[in-house]
Amino acid sequence: MKSMTPDTEVVNPEVYLALGLSTSSKRVAEFPRVLTLLSSILEATVQKNEKKLDSLEIKEFVTLFDGLRAPTLSIKRYMERIFKYSKCSPSCFVLAYIYIERFLQQPNICLTSLNVHRLLIASVVVAAKFIDDAFFSNAYYAKVGGISTLEMNRLEINFLFSVDFRLQVTVGTFEAYCLHLEKENKGYQVERPIKTCGLNEWSNVEDSKCQSAVQRCSCGTV
Repeated sequence: MKSMTPDTEVVNPEVYLALGLSTSSKRVAEFPRVLTLLSSILEATVQKNEKKLDSLEIKEFVTLFDGLRAPTLSIKRYMERIFKYSKCSPSCFVLAYIYIERFLQQPNICLTSLNVHRLLIASVVVAAKFIDDAFFSNAYYAKVGGISTLEMNRLEINFLFSVDFRLQVTVGTFEAYCLHLEKENKGYQVERPIKTCGLNEWSNVEDSKCQSAVQRCSCGTV
């Protein structure tokens, strides 16, 4: 994944609108364009890294986020699911992307089909708790992500320590990422599905058991 640094260039408000990051009170698009771009970028990164792993150009280092097999659900579909049920703001996903890049700054860590889904749910949960006005419990996020509550808690804590609790993102850095997404848009295609399954089966979180009220929680709570 290409590393980003703060950019002094001023972001045209139209860029935010194009990405689906409008700050107006109007209803957010069903699936904001920024999420499609993010999923394509992540998928392209996964494919690139796995080619390098296959050719032994880079060495694989197993983390808590690595499953035994890759989920059948594509990155885009998984992101759609998280967006639909978590009610996170589109900006939350941009922040999550920034956090994933910070996570990947660790030595010998790369994004693959075995860890991208867990990194996504963990980074979105951390981002939601950091910038969104309200969020759900980890038990709810676990159902959204297709994992157990215990694993959700472990992933969140591990992710926080891995990024050294560096959750603050300056306006300049956020704008730089938005510009990066807008400029790189033409270079990415919708991702291919990833075969085999490692996460639990995707349960319907719209049932009565999951209609828990939105609540303010601290990191790691259930």
